[in-house]
Amino acid sequence: MPQPPLVSIICLCYNHERFLRPALDSVLTQTYPNLEIIVVDDCSTDNSVSIIQEYVQRYPQLRFMSTGRNIGNTRAFNKGWRTSQGQFILDFATDDVLLPERVTQQVQQFQRLGPEYGVVYSDAEYISDDAAHLYFHSQKYKAAPDGDVFAEVLGRYFICPPTMLIRRKVFEELDGYNEALAYEDFDFWVRSSRKYKYAFLPEVTTQRRLHTQSLSSGWYSKGNLLLASTVEVCKRAAEMVHTEQERAALAMRLKYEARHAYLTGNYTEAEQLLQLLKQTVGLPVLYRFVRQLNRHKINLGFLRELYNWLQNRQ
Repeated sequence: MPQPPLVSIICLCYNHERFLRPALDSVLTQTYPNLEIIVVDDCSTDNSVSIIQEYVQRYPQLRFMSTGRNIGNTRAFNKGWRTSQGQFILDFATDDVLLPERVTQQVQQFQRLGPEYGVVYSDAEYISDDAAHLYFHSQKYKAAPDGDVFAEVLGRYFICPPTMLIRRKVFEELDGYNEALAYEDFDFWVRSSRKYKYAFLPEVTTQRRLHTQSLSSGWYSKGNLLLASTVEVCKRAAEMVHTEQERAALAMRLKYEARHAYLTGNYTEAEQLLQLLKQTVGLPVLYRFVRQLNRHKINLGFLRELYNWLQNRQ
């Protein structure tokens, strides 16, 4: 019987001491028989390395890499996948949890698809710090599309990032994640979906942990590098659109990001996004008004806070 394709799981750790054991256990209990497991620690300052070393001693199939100095998520992941050999790559943050059939289910999905498919993604369960159920991804983000998703990823968020299994060839063609950015997801979706199709697996394969130390928790905090990275990805996306549908989708993204940048006092990024919106489809009347408010730094951030408060009350 032929050996199934090798899957490389790149386990990224930075100060995940509290969550590391269940994360690594979930990798080790995968039902898939042909795994390469690489644990990359980005110079954690807590007890993470001691836990990883304990696991390496107990489970010799684990390979441990340290980045030597804190270099950030995109560069740490690139160091990991470039040393791997798998036909498929799984980017796994060690504050999350893989369900036992995760890799098996997604490889089976890939084997039913042609080479034009580069990514299989799935549903996920969101959990709290203490692993309590919060909600399912599919409850909040409806209509997960298949096939050509380029316009979809421009216009809205619908992929739960840790659920992706990715064909190695995609990373080779993209040269991995863009290391100039503070986060990888949006840029990866834009660049990869321009050439490759995506497939949705309607199964919960992953538990994604929401906690105060997660990367996205301070997304629109003033001066956050995440928002600056979003601006750069939008600029790149504007050069890649081919159709009016894609242009409209990018405009939808630019409006959303510009609103939130302005309402959180990120005036420089808001101006950049509004200028890009003007170049893409022109500035609607509302966004001309927003631009004037932004240029004069008139803070209406209380409107966003009020909206969030009302949403949380429902």
